[in-house]
Amino acid sequence: MTKRHWHTRGAAAVAAALLLAGCSGGDGGSGGAKALGKAEVTSVLPDAKAVPGWRSVMKPDAQEPNPEFPPSVCLSVNKKKRATACDHITYWGASAYARKPDGTSLNFWTLAYKDEKSADAAYDALAEYYGGDRVGVGAVPVDIGDPGAEHVANRAGMGTMGGPATIAQVRVGTTVLGISTGTQGEKAVSDQEVKDFAAMFAERAQQAQNGEKPSSALPGQ
Repeated sequence: MTKRHWHTRGAAAVAAALLLAGCSGGDGGSGGAKALGKAEVTSVLPDAKAVPGWRSVMKPDAQEPNPEFPPSVCLSVNKKKRATACDHITYWGASAYARKPDGTSLNFWTLAYKDEKSADAAYDALAEYYGGDRVGVGAVPVDIGDPGAEHVANRAGMGTMGGPATIAQVRVGTTVLGISTGTQGEKAVSDQEVKDFAAMFAERAQQAQNGEKPSSALPGQ
């Protein structure tokens, strides 16, 4: 995977919502990117203005993790890798959306770490868990362009909501970003839409780490 950033304009109760739709290692960097605080993690999460056409189910919200109860989206294949992914999170948050008429879901989550080295190691552990068939049997890769420093996405014809689903993961500096989509119907969220979500989300994370207020958003409908 090449390394560049996509430039454009400008959490507690999430376990079920984020995984309704039911991620490959990389070069960690030197740790020069900015670590984000709670308010910054909240600002990275796409709000309703960033995803026009989607109804808000859960507004962007971030919190400090409880050591006894890691974030619901922080999952890995074994205890050691789960510790790598979950034990070094400084803040995490999520936002969630839905679209009629078939209840299509769109979920975003951010895991923030103290430095790039920690985020890179966490990305590897999480990618091993979420990659491949985790989104559903017979999953295939989705081309989401080149957001962030590392990224991966997969689609399955049948996710946990019964219809097509996708899971994407992107690392931007000291953050690991997740996106999931799912539907009860037959019409999938298109690959282009997933690509656009990933690019916009990655740019918001980059803006925050640049000391800017995240403003990247999808075009209005």
